Amino acid sequence: MRHLFRTVMAGAGTSLLLAVGGCSSAQLTAATVDAEPAAVASGPYAQRPEAAPLIASLTAQGFDASYVRTVLNDAQQQRSILKAMSRPAEKRLTWGEYRKIFIEPKRIDQGVAFWREHADTLARAQAQYGVPAEVIVAIIGVETRYGRIMGNYRVLDALATLGFDYPKRGEFFRGQLEQYLLMTREEGIEPGTLKGSYAGAMGFGQFIPSSFRSFAVDFDGDGKRNIWSDPVDAIGSVANYFSAHGWKAGAAVRSNVVISGAADAAWFNDGLEPTLTLAQWAERGIGTRKDLDPAQKATLMRLEMADGDHYWFGLNNFYVITRYNHSRLYAMAVYELSDAIRERYRATP
Repeated sequence: MRHLFRTVMAGAGTSLLLAVGGCSSAQLTAATVDAEPAAVASGPYAQRPEAAPLIASLTAQGFDASYVRTVLNDAQQQRSILKAMSRPAEKRLTWGEYRKIFIEPKRIDQGVAFWREHADTLARAQAQYGVPAEVIVAIIGVETRYGRIMGNYRVLDALATLGFDYPKRGEFFRGQLEQYLLMTREEGIEPGTLKGSYAGAMGFGQFIPSSFRSFAVDFDGDGKRNIWSDPVDAIGSVANYFSAHGWKAGAAVRSNVVISGAADAAWFNDGLEPTLTLAQWAERGIGTRKDLDPAQKATLMRLEMADGDHYWFGLNNFYVITRYNHSRLYAMAVYELSDAIRERYRATP
């Protein structure tokens, strides 16, 4: 939610704003981006007017007000974060351009290696949560290149900068800052020590603080939820996130499209959540393979490639992937990377 956030280079990451490495997938949408403010306020964050409700809320939850002010005043404004938020890859690239970043041999090979190294954990996660091992691997591969690029910003700095100096989404990020302080208290972590993406996403799977508190799990039973340096907990947490958002074990993710007759342009890319059933699409002259339940819902997609537009139905599990990062390009990349990793994994001794 992570989610999210980078300037396309070649690292990892969902939203691709940070050198393809690190905003929150887990729940930070790609639509958070706007131009950098012409003028940015300065001075300690604890003295900003917007800080008063945050301090009051945390105080009501048992924090000492002076401690909260000290933490806020320790946060440093990062202008580079504000610049990065103006360039989401999901907004700038075609599907063909976006695809080349993620569906490439090195990332596939690294995914196979990650799967082999953590095969037992991935098998256990798949059995417990119903999420295929290759999908879990692909999420971590897209987000952080299997833990290689998890972000170099202090999470405190990122959330404070966006909470107080990015008005378009200030309320959201101040909420995440509150969640972060609650999280660090619960986990026994000093707020200034954790690093992540420029949007405050953390760990192998790039969880934002609210997603960590809701979905991170102690998958190795050591009493800690450690998604920063423990791939076992990270794997379990990603699987739990998908399960909690409605992943259906064994169900398809996408399906081909057969268009007979004229199709209204407004039918394509009309939101991420499926609203019409396959039967209803068939009535409009948009068919698909016959082994799918006609009562299941699907969203109709048109994605631009170098050789022309490609058409797909996104099914329930495709929509679940977009709950990790609200972008059809992101979900398609995760799906195709997972498919490539699975095929290579099975073919490699």
